[in-house]
Amino acid sequence: MADITAQELDPQELATLARIEKDNTALAALIDDLGSSSRRTRQFSARVAALLAQHEPELLAPYISEMIDALYRPEAQTRWEILDALTVLVPEHAKEIGAAYEGAEAALFDELSATLRLSAFKMLCAWGATERGRSKKVWPIVDEAIQCYHGDLEYRDMLGYLYVFAEGKIAGDVAEELAARLHFDAENGKGAYLKARSREIYDMLVKRFKLDAPKKKARVQKDDVEDEEE
Repeated sequence: MADITAQELDPQELATLARIEKDNTALAALIDDLGSSSRRTRQFSARVAALLAQHEPELLAPYISEMIDALYRPEAQTRWEILDALTVLVPEHAKEIGAAYEGAEAALFDELSATLRLSAFKMLCAWGATERGRSKKVWPIVDEAIQCYHGDLEYRDMLGYLYVFAEGKIAGDVAEELAARLHFDAENGKGAYLKARSREIYDMLVKRFKLDAPKKKARVQKDDVEDEEE
């Protein structure tokens, strides 16, 4: 984990990562601490898990269910750190991470933490991009988030995550609705970045899915959508 130590981490984080590298039981103890009665202990454990995910994500794979459970802790930091860790695990473990949907949805509409909302949006976009059925499941709340946070500072980052979603294995009707949602900003967006990024996603969707005048359609209820497993 040499790359981790090159970052500006505090001594406790470095020491914990070093223990995990040498002793597997240290990782199990770290995961147990996600359920600690101490807020600071939970936050620290989640922070280290997020750092570990950046460099040794497969070490966390056996603990996905425990990490998902941590999405129901009251403090925002524990939740956003865990969402960031789960996002890294999505490509190889999308099926298991599907159980994080409800916790991520709640975080997406948290009224107090923009960081938490952004981490939830990133995770949901990454997960939805893995399979057509998943894209249909996440699209209603992704669409709602686009409308809710369009004028907020974090929307710039959200557009980057939308691009990841748009280039993934999404359903054609989802692609059409997303293109329709972005069409106005692609034509008339206020600010060079907003307009250019929206146009980039819009054009990519139109070309990839051969869309003609994309428009909003009647929304499929998420309860009616079943995951399509490859």
